Amino acid sequence: MKLLKISKTDTSGLWKRLCFNDDIKAFELLFHNLNTRLIKFCIFYIRQKEAAEDIVSDVFIKCWESRKSLTEVTNPETYLFVAVKNQSFNYLKKFSNIHLVQIEASDEVEFVNTFDPEKELERKELHFLLDKAIASLPQQACIIFKLIKEDGMKYKEVAEILNISPRTVQTQLFRAMKKLSIILAAHQLASKSSERASSDHDIMGLSLL
Repeated sequence: MKLLKISKTDTSGLWKRLCFNDDIKAFELLFHNLNTRLIKFCIFYIRQKEAAEDIVSDVFIKCWESRKSLTEVTNPETYLFVAVKNQSFNYLKKFSNIHLVQIEASDEVEFVNTFDPEKELERKELHFLLDKAIASLPQQACIIFKLIKEDGMKYKEVAEILNISPRTVQTQLFRAMKKLSIILAAHQLASKSSERASSDHDIMGLSLL
């Protein structure tokens, strides 16, 4: 059964139970609800899923082992993201021969329109175009876009995770959105041109009959 996403308030409550009461159930809930997001975040830096899974697991294990010294953490979600980022940097330093490659296609859930295959094909093409455009953004801008637009984080939270100012987060998100809107506009224009060309071809075909 799929676990429901917990709120930030619940995350803080689980963290307190973990640190103060040694609550293993609270630890398991935190792990199951944040694990996937943290792995995706880690992959942005190291580009290797298996290594990212190991890094995130290690971070959670260290949190459990050091729980008595983490009672002052007020935002556990941000704390975990920062910890994963730092471990990712340590990994890259250790394995400096690793070459960065483009991240694989996302595993987002899509709604399928079984009644209109043509529309579904267009939707898939658009998703592919957007994924490609997002991946083409500078690394930091790409991470900012994902954390805010997909994970629903606030500017301040992302700023704390990446150790930059909220204004920088806002500026980079604006630039990313502008680039994506330009790409979308170009795609829509190309689609309309293709439709007109197809329509003109049909008309010419009819006139020759």
